[in-house]
Amino acid sequence: MKIKLSSVYVDDQEKALRFYTEVLGFAKKSDFSQGPYRWLTVVSSEEPGGTELQLALNNNPAAKAYQQAMFQQSQPAAMFFTDDVKGDYQRIKTRGAEFTMPPTDVTASTIAMVNDTCGNLIQISELARSSR
Repeated sequence: MKIKLSSVYVDDQEKALRFYTEVLGFAKKSDFSQGPYRWLTVVSSEEPGGTELQLALNNNPAAKAYQQAMFQQSQPAAMFFTDDVKGDYQRIKTRGAEFTMPPTDVTASTIAMVNDTCGNLIQISELARSSR
């Protein structure tokens, strides 16, 4: 058994696609529509066959309430891992991203938090060398 797909709710799928590809550096994997429904996923450019992230429209009242509550509590909707959080912070910030937390050392890792502009906070984490 393995995880093949995870989802984040977004308030604008086109805006989300631009952020996750042009700012974070992911690659579009799937994009198809049936009527008003759009299935949209991105994947790590480093692992094109890896776990996909669905950018799901938050047009469900429960999804929207959940997304807004998580954001208001400064809770990340997703967590991505890197081997160079400070380098990624600089690269992503140069592309116009707004960080709510710069790289900060916490127990066994360094984390940063970025606003995805679509209603979510995303945590970027680098595990301490001894924890990998």
